[in-house]
This record gives sequence, structure tokens and C-alpha cells, in this order.
Amino acid sequence: MPEHSLRPVPDISRREWLRLGGIGLGGLTLADLLASTSHAGTGTGGNGRAKSVIMVCLLGGPGQHETWDPKPHAPEEVRGEFGTIPSAVPGINVGELMPLTAAHTDKTAIFRAVVTDDNAHSSSGYQMLTGVPHVPMNQENATPKFPNRHPNIGGVVRHLQPTVNGIPSAVQLPLHIFNDGMITWPGQDAGWLGRQADPWLLECDPSADDFHIPDLQLQEGLAATRMQKRRALRSQISATFEELNASRRLDDFDDQTRLAYGLLTSPESQKAFAVSDEPPARRDRYGRTRFGQSLLLARRLVEAGVRLVQVNWTRLPGKPNNGTWDTHGVHAKSMKEWLMPIMDQAYSALLEDLSERGLLDETLVFWMGEFGRTPRVNRRAGRDHWGRCFSVALAGGGVKGGQVIGASDAQAAYPESGLVRPHDLTATLFHTLGFAPGTEVHDTLGRPLPISRGHVISELF
Repeated sequence: MPEHSLRPVPDISRREWLRLGGIGLGGLTLADLLASTSHAGTGTGGNGRAKSVIMVCLLGGPGQHETWDPKPHAPEEVRGEFGTIPSAVPGINVGELMPLTAAHTDKTAIFRAVVTDDNAHSSSGYQMLTGVPHVPMNQENATPKFPNRHPNIGGVVRHLQPTVNGIPSAVQLPLHIFNDGMITWPGQDAGWLGRQADPWLLECDPSADDFHIPDLQLQEGLAATRMQKRRALRSQISATFEELNASRRLDDFDDQTRLAYGLLTSPESQKAFAVSDEPPARRDRYGRTRFGQSLLLARRLVEAGVRLVQVNWTRLPGKPNNGTWDTHGVHAKSMKEWLMPIMDQAYSALLEDLSERGLLDETLVFWMGEFGRTPRVNRRAGRDHWGRCFSVALAGGGVKGGQVIGASDAQAAYPESGLVRPHDLTATLFHTLGFAPGTEVHDTLGRPLPISRGHVISELF
């Protein structure tokens, strides 16, 4: 339509107007991200101590023996090549490859008996991200399809609170999680809550010199004045259909449009993604890696009010096992030379940075993988998948640090006490964000379902 003609032509059919309404507004490339539900309920009853959650997702499954649950007295084929070091809390030792993280155990609650009973990346990952076991379990290369369409944690958060300060309330970065062959795991979206509640997926590399978010930029050649004209045109189109204004459909479209313009014009959203504004020393502290700078971006997002940020470990080209934590071979070399150094530097920097800025007490940091590694080293000097007992850690967000919850046996193979399942972790995360686990949402058939069927882990607080 000509830019200078801002008055709707009255003899265009309603169908044609609807077709025109599907054309992108001013070159905005935000269609998939922007659908927000205006009729979601708000959960109450959690402790609400945490304003935000940062999920640190280590793709492939980090080994418990080299991280939070070392077994120094086990045989070498179990304990591995590495020893243990004391931490900031007397009596709590961690693997020797995490010296920087060891200084923050006073802020951290360590879980040593987490269980999915699932040894497949995609199905165990689905359970960790949603709190619901995959059907069937132990299914590798599973894809998002019925009946495994439960919403993930971020999807529930976006459903209950779509936006904050003009930014989607749940964000995933810097890439989605997939098995080899680009087979996307289930459990990374809002599932049956609908695409309008999907967490915003930012495919990015914050460590790049030219890092920017394309969705927050006007298209080349599109001046702000032209965008305002198109916005005025859209307003007139909306006014043409008074009968549609009574429906939820146009209301939802209006919400999406407001969010689009908000992202493009909001100082808060522009500032949140300006990683280059950080002092070089702070960026160096996180490490100039994609993972490290992604955690730094996550800190900036929660500072801007985003409720949940999920940071996924990404592949490291040219490294064994694709540079992931799926160390079926050369496990010790991988852990020592790149996996643990990158993680230890970035994760400890995040805790330190949040603490120094007074944000840690209101930001829950969830360190996790989809499972752990086998108790015994295999013939390829690697460790295989193990969902029968592994470790995760929670820090900040009102959590009582300096404690270990649960215990594994002498080989870190099976729980001995304090068994925790993923639905208990999701219930606890919702609780800290102020959403009671019993808060009801509705599936595609209109059935009321709780956001979690787990129990809040009360000893954390």
C-alpha cells in the first residue's frame, strides 16, 4: 500500500483486509516471539523471594564425579583422574577442576541425589525442563510431539506474566538444544499452552565483536518516521473492523504489535542487550567465550526485569564430542582442557557479579544438565549417560547456601538419601518466583492442570 495513503479504501473486502493484516509491519521480524496471552491467570502462594531465575544448562550431561560429588576414596576407574579441593564451606569438597566455583559454596545448595531414571539426552532433558517424564522414557532423538507437549518452565512463566519492561518475561539463549542432526529436543517451548507463551529464543553470539540482536533493529532503509506512518496505518486498519474489536483475536494481535513497537523503541530493552557497555575487565572475568558472554547477557536481562533466562551450552567446533559435556570418549582431557575451565570461569563470575551488584539474593541460579555420567570410565576413556543419580546446584534467590541435600552411594551411582526428582525442582523454582506449584493453567481441551506436581524442597529456605 502506498505510504502516503493512510486512509483505508472502503471498498476493499474484509477478507482482503485480513490478508493485508498478515503482512509484516514495518519489517518487524518478531512474529514468532511476540504472541502474548492476555487471559492468563497469575499464580500466588510461592515465597516470591526471587525476582528472576537463570538456568545454566550444560548440554550433554556434566559428570557428577568431577563437579559436585567427587569420590576420592573410590577405585580409580570410578573416581577418575582428578582429586578434590576444599570449598568455602568446611566439610564440603568439590572436584579439583572447579577452583573458582569452590569459593561460592557458601551461597550454594548442592543436590547429590537427583534422579530422572532416563538415560537418553532428549527424553531426560524433556523431564528436566518440564518436570514431567517423557513417554516413553529412554527415547533418544525424541521430537516435540503429542503426548510430550508439556510446557517448559519458561513457557509457564511467559503464560503467567507475558512481558516485563517491554521484554518477554522468559528468554532462551544463545541457541536451542538439539541432538546431532539438528534434532530439536522436546520441552523447549510452551507446548500445549500455545506458541504465544513460548520463551523468546535468541540465536546469538554475545562474544562476537559485532554482536547485536537483529529483532531489535529497524530494517535497513526504514527510518523511524516511516515506522510511525506504518503504525498509524495499522491503527486505522484496526478501527475499520469494529466487529472484530469485540473478539479476543484482534486483542491478541494488538498485544503483539504493542510488544513489537515496545522492543524497538524501549530504552530498557535496547540497554539490556548492550553487552559492549560492560567494562572490558568484567567481560574478561566471564571469559570471552560464547557461554561466558551469554551468562553476562543473562545478568543484564535479569537486571532489566526478565523473570527467567535459560542459557544453553553450545557446541565447540573442532573439539571431541562436539565440545559438549557428552564425553563418551576422552572424558578427562575434555573436562580438564576446555569444559571445566570455561564453565568454572563463567559460572563463578556470574555468582560474583550478581552478589557484588546486590542481585544474588533476588536471582536464583540453577546449575543443571539433563543427567550425569556413568560411575565407571568406559574403554574409550569416557563416561556414558547416567540418569539414575546425578548432581545439580541452586544458588541465590533466598536459598540457604552452604549445604548439601541428598547423598549418593560410594560410587555416585545411586541415591542413598534425599532423592529429588525434576518435578520437585520445578515446583521449587516456581515457588521462589511467587507462583504456587498448584497454580492452574488450562490445556488445549480446557482442562485445569497445576504448573507442577512436585513438592517444594523446604530445607532450601
